[in-house]
Amino acid sequence: MAGTVLSSLSKLGRPSTKCILNSNMVSPGCTVLQNRQKQWQPDVEWTEQYAGAVMYPSAITEKWVPPPWNDKDAPMEKEVSNLTINFGPQHPAAHGVLRLVLELSGESVKKCDSHVGLWHRETHRVQDLPQAYSLAVEKLLNIQAPPRGSEVRLILFGELTRIMNHIMVITTHALDIGAMTPFFWMFEEREKVRRVSGARMHADYVRPGGVHQDMPLGLMDDIYEWCKNFSIRIDEVEEMLTNNRIWKNRTVDIGVVSAEDALNYGFSGVMLRDSGIKWDLRKSQPYDEMSMESLIHHFKLYTEGYQVTPGSTYTAVEAPKGEFGVYLMSDGSSRPYRCKIKAPGFAHLVRGTHEHNCVLSFALQPPPQASWDSSEVGTDDLPTSVLCV
Repeated sequence: MAGTVLSSLSKLGRPSTKCILNSNMVSPGCTVLQNRQKQWQPDVEWTEQYAGAVMYPSAITEKWVPPPWNDKDAPMEKEVSNLTINFGPQHPAAHGVLRLVLELSGESVKKCDSHVGLWHRETHRVQDLPQAYSLAVEKLLNIQAPPRGSEVRLILFGELTRIMNHIMVITTHALDIGAMTPFFWMFEEREKVRRVSGARMHADYVRPGGVHQDMPLGLMDDIYEWCKNFSIRIDEVEEMLTNNRIWKNRTVDIGVVSAEDALNYGFSGVMLRDSGIKWDLRKSQPYDEMSMESLIHHFKLYTEGYQVTPGSTYTAVEAPKGEFGVYLMSDGSSRPYRCKIKAPGFAHLVRGTHEHNCVLSFALQPPPQASWDSSEVGTDDLPTSVLCV
């Protein structure tokens, strides 16, 4: 009908302003203006019937429900790449020289690639942690330290060093997250144990066959007083951190390691026990005065030194961060032929490379390895084998 009206108008020529068409003759989709113009504009109802695929209607297609009409194009989907950054090699939260290539999605760490070897201090030659090394030497020499020497280096310095290490781990972790007060509280207690040798990190007190010298006078009384007051500090730190909202948000369900992964990656110490496996060398393989079945043997002193019987041995102790082992080989001379050190922190750091559930905030959150009890010194120096010639 609209076509008939338009064709008749074209035959009349220039339409007159007085020409009024009957509205019943024009279809809903046609609009005729009276100002000497004619314009056809499709309305929404007319456009909706052509939305989607235009098909000739049939008995089947008439029953199809048309999709909702949309005059806007669908947004283009683009792949968003994660942010890749370098953590370190020198970063305050690393507490050492360590490089981590992190792939971040917001504050979540999706991938972590660790680079070690930036802080090699020849620890295998200096022997800064000599308890396991001294036990290995004593085993090769077939000797045993005196009871007092074993008790001093095991109970006193071994366990006190363990306490100082745990103080360092917990308080620096809290400091990196944003809690500064526990760091100063616990370090005040940590400094009280220094006066036996004056060393800040390690007492450097153990020697093959015993210790460097006897304890200073009055040290046992001071340690007894320190132990009585130390429990108060532990309660204060627990009250401040354990149920703290920020602490829980940045530690709960972050970097969780299953028992299977812990065994596959060679975890030990606290990391292995936290995964649900009960393993402690102090109970499973006692050493020093923990075992009373060892025999005391004598050795002969030569002018050129001890002529050790050829052989090899592996000795491990429960270090603060896990199993610290020394593999020592003798070729019959007065010096060891080969010494290989197993560091517990290296396995913990390797597992962090495959961790996909970490949270990192550069201002408030430490790197993923902070809660996994690893040390940059151990990752660089200790998993090595050297030829002692």
